[in-house]
Amino acid sequence: MTLFDSHAHYTDGAFGSEEERDALITRLSEQGVKYILNAGTNPVSSLQGLALADRHPGLFASVGIHPGDLEELSDPETAFRQIKELAKREKAVAIGEIGLDYHYRTDNKEKQAYWFSRQLELAGELGLPVIIHDREAHGDCLKTVFSFPEVKGVFHSFSGSRETAAELLRKGWYLSFSGVITFKNAPRLAEVVPTVPDDRLLIETDCPYLTPHPFRGKRNDSGYLFYTAEKAAELRGCDAETLARLTLANAARLFSKTGIVV
Repeated sequence: MTLFDSHAHYTDGAFGSEEERDALITRLSEQGVKYILNAGTNPVSSLQGLALADRHPGLFASVGIHPGDLEELSDPETAFRQIKELAKREKAVAIGEIGLDYHYRTDNKEKQAYWFSRQLELAGELGLPVIIHDREAHGDCLKTVFSFPEVKGVFHSFSGSRETAAELLRKGWYLSFSGVITFKNAPRLAEVVPTVPDDRLLIETDCPYLTPHPFRGKRNDSGYLFYTAEKAAELRGCDAETLARLTLANAARLFSKTGIVV
């Protein structure tokens, strides 16, 4: 079984030193997680993700400015220009993660919307897919992405309703599911998983966060992706190997710059 973790954060301090991260990623590859996409959230983490990807054949990176990182940037315009240059690197396969987050603050909605749109424009300009962060902002997120019909991508760690999912799927978007689908307190999200067409489904860890049951509370890594794959397969009435095969093919198609041939 070959797995593609479509969203991870191996530049996070939870993974320790550079040597520890390299050792972990090498071990994961040997265990069947052959491909990982490391998501950037600002110019620094995006650059670090690319450096990490350069050391590992199966690791790729996305570059972008996360809505939660905006207020920590002294000069967003300079940060945006840096992201634009990083996106041209060989192992940069997507713009992300970008989007809207109304969970922690809603007093900067206009600022979030502006930089979300700027990065969607950049993705269209460069012909790259996008990775969308949407937390408690479903309506505004959909309205924004639908205003850029030439841009497509994935709503990562999807948390919306069946209705939201159906609308995105009609517009050609992919949906990615994390370990949250294994949580007992997320039955409505689990109901969405079987409604996604075979060619639009992705799985992820969002590590070091969202560790699946029965390991919830521990630091997550791509080694736990199998549990999410197993749960998604159960919800869809297939076996985990079939689920792994189709999500690998979908990730290779969406992130075509990886050059992965399935």
